[in-house]
Amino acid sequence: MAGVTPATEQQPEPPATDGAGAVPAAPTVPRLIATDLDGTLLHDDKSVSERTVAALAAAEAAGIDVFFVTGRPARWMTVVSDHVHGHGLAICANGAAVVDLHQGPRFVRVRPLLPEDALAVVHALRAAAPGTAFAVERTGGIHHEPQYPPLSFDAALTLGPVEKLLSEDADQAEQPILKLLAHHPDLAPDDFLAQARASAGAHASFTRSSPSALLEISALGVSKASTLEQCCAERGITRDQVMAFGDMPNDVEMLTWAGMSYAMANAHPAVLAATNRHTLANNEDGVAAVIESVLNR
Repeated sequence: MAGVTPATEQQPEPPATDGAGAVPAAPTVPRLIATDLDGTLLHDDKSVSERTVAALAAAEAAGIDVFFVTGRPARWMTVVSDHVHGHGLAICANGAAVVDLHQGPRFVRVRPLLPEDALAVVHALRAAAPGTAFAVERTGGIHHEPQYPPLSFDAALTLGPVEKLLSEDADQAEQPILKLLAHHPDLAPDDFLAQARASAGAHASFTRSSPSALLEISALGVSKASTLEQCCAERGITRDQVMAFGDMPNDVEMLTWAGMSYAMANAHPAVLAATNRHTLANNEDGVAAVIESVLNR
């Protein structure tokens, strides 16, 4: 993934229109829709609007596969699990896992980060950005250092130094590592991302989706785009038959890969620059607006 342009104070450009104030129509009807969740499909309160539910169902009824492609872990997918239709699959953890939401969720594919690569990242980031705290996201849950900011709704299974969390005798060490997470209390988010890529990019893939300085670190080559490409190849779907939606740096590769890409009006500047097709903001059901325009053709 190319370096991300640092965020500025500029306001996002208004959505591109067809001259009549409407969201621009796709050049062709897609075979697969790939959409991010937070800041894209979901409203800011993490709800799925009735309009969006109807649009997703209509797309599936028209024979268009819909894939949720998110940085979320599988256990956070209950908000949309009822809206995955026939295939039941979603891409989670920025491409590190494909899960069947109809069954558990059940892990169908895992692209793990090896402990030795994660440890190399830890050493490089500690040297480049002192004060960084780490968490380890495994298939069974999250484990983190005491200084890592905790989530009230997703408590750590284990607290301890990251070296211990990555060791062979760590709790749940038999479970694959999906992501290493790195948080810095002081650095600007895009500056932290650029610094991490420069210092540790030889060991892993770096991205971010949080408004804070929280980096999401996967195995080299793992991204939303690369896993989506695998899923499409298995279905005989080419990139020009894929429509994608996103709002944050972890979506840039997917938007660049897909033949029909839309940035949300509320998107990060790097995402707005990744495609010249912009739709309405997430709170205005921008994904649904495009799907409706496709199905109305």
